[in-house]
Amino acid sequence: MLKDVEKLAAVAAQEERTIIGLMSGTSLDGLDIALCKVSGSGRDTKVSLEAFATAPYHDDYRNNIGAVFSKHNVDLELVCLLNPYVAKIQAKLINEQLRAWDIHRQDIDLIASHGQTIYHAPKSQHKRDAFSNATLQLGDGDHMALETGVITISDFRQKHIAAGGEGAPLAAYGDYLIFSTPAENRILLNIGGIANITFLPKNLEARDVFSTDIGPGNTIMDAYIREHFPRKLYDMDAALASAGNVDEALLKQLKSAEFFTVEFPKTTGPELFNLAYLKCAQQNTETKTLSHEGIMATLNRFSAETIAEAIAACPASLTNATIFASGGGFHNPKLMATIQSLLPQTRIRSTADLFIDPDAKEAVLFAILANECVAGQEANIGNPDAGMPSISMGKISLCH
Repeated sequence: MLKDVEKLAAVAAQEERTIIGLMSGTSLDGLDIALCKVSGSGRDTKVSLEAFATAPYHDDYRNNIGAVFSKHNVDLELVCLLNPYVAKIQAKLINEQLRAWDIHRQDIDLIASHGQTIYHAPKSQHKRDAFSNATLQLGDGDHMALETGVITISDFRQKHIAAGGEGAPLAAYGDYLIFSTPAENRILLNIGGIANITFLPKNLEARDVFSTDIGPGNTIMDAYIREHFPRKLYDMDAALASAGNVDEALLKQLKSAEFFTVEFPKTTGPELFNLAYLKCAQQNTETKTLSHEGIMATLNRFSAETIAEAIAACPASLTNATIFASGGGFHNPKLMATIQSLLPQTRIRSTADLFIDPDAKEAVLFAILANECVAGQEANIGNPDAGMPSISMGKISLCH
């Protein structure tokens, strides 16, 4: 134990740390692996993305996670079994990727593991008075540390909830540390399964940072494709959505969820925005016979409108800002074009213009959180009034 603690202290004292950031989202397409060089901490953080890859999951992994993902009633034994299973599968993918990059594990200081979310339950959604916000990610850090031989920081979201947050969006912390600039106000828009934004004021004041989930990104679109087109994971190049017409009645019904009336900041997930939500909306609007193209066109517009409307509804100071987009939704040409058309006065750019691959951004930001956990000094990097308690996050798993 003493040897491991001494190693951890040495890593914390280094001028620069090599950190692997991981992200495994709701799409279950694969594990994002970002190899980062990180120096400093807090507002002095500097990060360089050295390499990035998405290691695809096998169907067995998708099926096993799918059996418990965002479901109220599940096999509890399977949930128990999946906690080490996820860690071991992801560790195997990390080890394989390091070999592909010809990098030895001894050259890696830390792994920052997001884990695999299987359920997200903010109080605004579960509405049970006796319980607070909650979220659950599988993928035990101890198993990952032993399988890779690298100190692993994991389970970031629990500390956020313990400090009064909802466990999301955690990207706001990394956004603030590495993307803030006195040159302009910025909005960091991430379109994963769920879309979220972070507002970064050019005054660089942490208490003015604003972050929130804003509704569905790809989650319902991807789920629909997987259900009706088993060989596909998503609507590539928005081919189906572009071939269909928006059904206005269905669109209006999709936008009627109570979630959209809740004030910012707020969080949500596939527990709300899923195929059951779509099917209920179709039943209420008698659109159950709508074509695949019509469904996808409407779902695409649903995500685009709720994203644009949320940005437009933010405080006036956010309107004079440049948007930098990331996430899988960034590659959906119809979605991005519609968002831009709905926000004609706002320029939308890629986080690639900030030297971070839009596909790698979330994995990189978890590397930043791990860096803060190990090397961060006491500093005000949060905004409690906007759901960002000023804390460091992550649990440390030693590798011996």
